[in-house]
Amino acid sequence: CVSRTSFKWGVPVDFDDKHVVYVWLDALTNYITGVGYDAEGGSTDQYRKLWPADLHLIGKDIIRFHTIYWPIFLMALGEPLPGQIFGHPWLMMNGGKMSKSKGNVIYVDDLADFFGVDVVRYYMIHEMPFENDGNATWELIAERNNSDLANTLGNLVNRTVSMSNKYFGGVVSDKGVALTEEDRRVDAELKETAVNALAKTAAKMKDLRVADALTEIFVLFKRCNKYIDETEPWVLAKDPEKGDRLATVLYNLVEGIVMGASLLEPFMPETAEKIAAQLQTGLRSFGELETFGLYPDGNQVTDKPEILFARLDMKEVEKKEAEVLAALTAAAGTETGPEESEPEEGIDMEPKPEISYEDFSRLQVQVGEILSCEAVPKSKKL
Repeated sequence: CVSRTSFKWGVPVDFDDKHVVYVWLDALTNYITGVGYDAEGGSTDQYRKLWPADLHLIGKDIIRFHTIYWPIFLMALGEPLPGQIFGHPWLMMNGGKMSKSKGNVIYVDDLADFFGVDVVRYYMIHEMPFENDGNATWELIAERNNSDLANTLGNLVNRTVSMSNKYFGGVVSDKGVALTEEDRRVDAELKETAVNALAKTAAKMKDLRVADALTEIFVLFKRCNKYIDETEPWVLAKDPEKGDRLATVLYNLVEGIVMGASLLEPFMPETAEKIAAQLQTGLRSFGELETFGLYPDGNQVTDKPEILFARLDMKEVEKKEAEVLAALTAAAGTETGPEESEPEEGIDMEPKPEISYEDFSRLQVQVGEILSCEAVPKSKKL
């Protein structure tokens, strides 16, 4: 498994002149030589800083090489092993592996050009379960954009900025006013959700449950939306005597959004920066996310709120997907070739007209024995 005979470049195997060392032996050692490992004892400071890795993240199809061969190589060298190795699941397209014959090939550049990079990042992270393969289609990405990103997050930011401008000329003030016991309850629940979001997200990341970590962040955004429904700022705005309560509500919303956006930055960096820009503040370090109320009192949000995520029309999405697939087919010159063809799984399940017993009795069933089998020239599969 560490040598090849189909070419001559590489390190010759001294006991078999047909073989050269290639693939797993030299590929795996790149992990350490790439950061300055030297077998003669002259390893760089960078190597001593970066190795051993806390986490070695690989695809599940190459677990054997990374959990058996790679540790053996390291132990033979007397070098430390990675802290842990995680074989992540696969991303399936339309429920199966990508195949031109199935028409389910997806290139990330095409998705990013249409949906935007952060939408694709969100979908791929959110829909990749810890233990199971994920699934992606153009339609599913669009649905997630419309529900989670446009509705939950984009609408929350837009409403908060718009109300701040409408009621206070964009100035956000922390009056600390709660008029009723219910006010105190909803304020406390929002603040508790915000300050606990970091620990809950970090706990999921520690267990490598990245999709669940992203979900924890959106728990905060959903709580902010619920807070709007509970406090009804548009109702408070009708009563001049409740102006300080209204200001407090909007401050709490802005603060909650900033904390959520700061947690979101590693997952969706462009979106997090856009949110911070609209609230005219900076994103916070993780060390600052356990305290509620750091948004500067009297700060002003932008007077020109922008839509973070536009709702997508499913017909337009289907049209774009068809255009991309047609372009891929044209670029390939043919829909499938001998090496690309892949038999469809299962059998034709379309119902056929029933036949009579007389028809069935005329069938002759025979058993044959395969005597020889040859590979089709220039094909890897047939």
